[in-house]
Amino acid sequence: MSTSPHNYLLANTSPEAPKRFSALAELFDPGTVRHLDRCGVGRGWTCLEVGGGGGSIARWLGERVGPSGHVLVTDIDTRYLEPLNDAGIEVRRHNIVTDAPLEPIFQLVHTRLVLMHLPQRERALERMVAALEPGGWLVVEEYDTASMLPDPEVAAGEVFLKAHRAMLQFFDDGGVDRRYGRKLFARLRAHGLSDVRAEAQVFMFRGGSSGASLLKANLEQLRTPMIERNYISARAFDEDLARLDDSDFITPSGVMWSASGCRS
Repeated sequence: MSTSPHNYLLANTSPEAPKRFSALAELFDPGTVRHLDRCGVGRGWTCLEVGGGGGSIARWLGERVGPSGHVLVTDIDTRYLEPLNDAGIEVRRHNIVTDAPLEPIFQLVHTRLVLMHLPQRERALERMVAALEPGGWLVVEEYDTASMLPDPEVAAGEVFLKAHRAMLQFFDDGGVDRRYGRKLFARLRAHGLSDVRAEAQVFMFRGGSSGASLLKANLEQLRTPMIERNYISARAFDEDLARLDDSDFITPSGVMWSASGCRS
């Protein structure tokens, strides 16, 4: 199995997408906003959000830059972004890999949880850098879901669900680079950016929390293909899914890396 630019394994067409977007926003938007703040984004800025998903960060950017600024938010599926058009934000269906490159007019380019899913992630990153005007900032946020797995020897409540293990294998076989977040610091330097910085955050998800809801939405979306391809049995999957509502269940999140750099 392999991915293509239009074969995102967690596509927005799924009914689970709104639940995933809501959980992602609650968990990670505060950290994202802090990194964007550090870049100085403010009134009058021109900003690009690549892979806008549910639109929470594009909405924040629109409010920050005000009527004198401009925010372009792109995705290969813009169904959840269309309402932002009424908020003075430009929404455009665009594939960062295959469509015509965007003009280098942006003071800020941001993307979150996009590159690790793209087979041509380096081409996409190169195009994001090229879209920056001199002095502009790139902020990239990606998971490393390989370096901190659940370990019951650390804490008795930690459980590495069979369904979670199956999902990670499904991603590996689908071409997802699950360690890409760890690589961001080096990749931004390799693309010639200056003042490159990177830091990471990890959460402990408990049963019934927003983190558990995120994991549940991802698993539910992938249930049918994982069972059909014998990654896991239907019975084991359903048992594991029920455990995500158990208050005694805990599991560490993936490591969310946030890296930024300035185009000279």
